[in-house]
Amino acid sequence: MSDRTADRARYDRATAHLDAPVAIVDLEAFDANADDLVRRAAGKPVRVASKSVRCRALLERVLARDGFAGVMSFTLAESLWLARTGFTDVLLAYPSADRAGFAELAADPRLARTVSVMVDDVAQLDLIDAARGADGTQTIRVCLELDTSLRKLGGLLRVGALRSPLRTAERMAGLAQTVATRPGFRMVGVMAYEGHVAGVGDTVPGRPVRSLAIRLMQTTARKELAARRAEAVRAVRAVAPDLEFVNGGGTGSVQTTAAEDAVTEVAAGSGLFLPRLFDNYSSFHGRPAALFAQPVVRRPGVGVVTVLGGGYPASGAAGADRLPVPYLPEGLAFDPQEGPGEVQTPLLGSAADDLLIGDKVWFRHAKAGELCERFAELQLVTGDRVTAAVPTYRGEGKTFL
Repeated sequence: MSDRTADRARYDRATAHLDAPVAIVDLEAFDANADDLVRRAAGKPVRVASKSVRCRALLERVLARDGFAGVMSFTLAESLWLARTGFTDVLLAYPSADRAGFAELAADPRLARTVSVMVDDVAQLDLIDAARGADGTQTIRVCLELDTSLRKLGGLLRVGALRSPLRTAERMAGLAQTVATRPGFRMVGVMAYEGHVAGVGDTVPGRPVRSLAIRLMQTTARKELAARRAEAVRAVRAVAPDLEFVNGGGTGSVQTTAAEDAVTEVAAGSGLFLPRLFDNYSSFHGRPAALFAQPVVRRPGVGVVTVLGGGYPASGAAGADRLPVPYLPEGLAFDPQEGPGEVQTPLLGSAADDLLIGDKVWFRHAKAGELCERFAELQLVTGDRVTAAVPTYRGEGKTFL
């Protein structure tokens, strides 16, 4: 019996009392993935990216492990909620225009101690000041984001996300000086997320030339960014010598980012669930921990079954890599004319003939935390038993984006 066949048997036994659709997290795989992230971080703390988990119970579980420290959040409303519910170190990874949230942050001493906000433009400081209100006397903790994209041919060629406008050490130092001398703000950190390295697999199945090109690009990008990040951090520290942290990396680049002297912590989250977009890396291999099951509701003919729903695409540039994939039993594929549907999904393959009405087909989502926007609960599986059911953000009535 293959490992995947054994896993299917375990998951089916564990959830036999539950009707699909259902989502699970295999805790043994989750914990093994957490251990691997810590190993690759080589002594530097891992800040867990909440966007990739979206479940407070699992955030608490991973933060209780040695090697993890702090949360990287994705909206200001989420940051404040996490701070109010017991999380003590929350870094907001994206700038915000949430005026009500800033008013709350600036008026509450405990929230102001706990949450650090992302800034890359003086206009964002202006917005925060305008939102403070009469009670907004608290000092706001500020982190600056460095643009990490690789630029060639005088900037005509760009590899990497369009994020911060702060690209040079001089611009970082200039904004750091503004923050440091502006009443009501405190410079505490620098962040630089190299998504073109951390979020792009370098072993594309059946595409050896593309894989080689990605590896060459990433080698060049890592070298260029390491030098520019070190220069930027030196420039910011000259303005703010008490800088508390320099955050970098992501699941796919933990080990290389952690090796940079300028970096004090790395961020990761997707590597805990290991969605399908993280299968194709030469530097690490994890275990799929988060899956969802849809029930077989039709058998239209030989070699085909239909499951309820399943059309859960992930964000990003539209393409086949943003779709979930049927995972268990092995040997199933989408009908190319229909794909995964909103209310029904035909699946083709010889494995279909062994499935009965009511059986579960297990899928993997393309990205990590977005799966939790589809389910109110995650069933936590240990061995072949569900040991707990915990709410997702959605299950707690929170839909931040």
